[in-house]
Amino acid sequence: MSEELRVSPIETREAPGKRRFAMVVDTRRCIGCMACQVACKAEYDTPLGVNRTWVPYKVVGKYPNVKKQFLPRLCNHCDDPPCVRNCPVEATYKVEDGGFVLQRYERCIGCRSCMAACPYNARFMLPSHRTYTPITNVVDKCTFCFHRVTQNLVPACVQTCIGRSRVFGDLNDPNSEVSYLVATNATQVLRPEEGTKPHVFYIGADRNQTEFGRDAYRKPDVMELQRSAFKRHFDI
Repeated sequence: MSEELRVSPIETREAPGKRRFAMVVDTRRCIGCMACQVACKAEYDTPLGVNRTWVPYKVVGKYPNVKKQFLPRLCNHCDDPPCVRNCPVEATYKVEDGGFVLQRYERCIGCRSCMAACPYNARFMLPSHRTYTPITNVVDKCTFCFHRVTQNLVPACVQTCIGRSRVFGDLNDPNSEVSYLVATNATQVLRPEEGTKPHVFYIGADRNQTEFGRDAYRKPDVMELQRSAFKRHFDI
């Protein structure tokens, strides 16, 4: 593909006659139940070891005043997605009406260029050992449940969230709940310095606690620290 053709997709936020779907995540309401993660896996039969959405956490504070800081993560469906620009075969593309960033599995060559370009670590390779589907060795990601939204349903993770931490809707509609939440609350996006214009907005997220990697549950970082603290407290 020539460099002349590798241009940024058309921005869909505030574009006349276009919808621009977005998600607002109120971290103050997230209880870390992982229902969103389970619902997403059930909806897409995502293999073990990879997730379209995940909920990392960090334990913050000082004993005895400690708490878990949750930060639900997923593809940010950016208005200027670097994954689209960096895909050499145009397997990753953006839908103008809605702003969805989607994947053409039949075109993906598994080069991982999009994975390297994504600043949010939101993409992963589907493993080759899947035997019940031919969709293997290609990159996958969250799609904002495109198939559900086009049928006037909300994404599976939003429908399942028991604390209503996740809200989904058309940001270009001034009467939508997401528009109201973004307009009336101090919201944050992840890594704004990248200039990707992400459309997952967080309420109550501490910037110092937002840059979690996909390995937030690694034993040395989280579980072992908690286990050691438990043993010290009870003198085990």
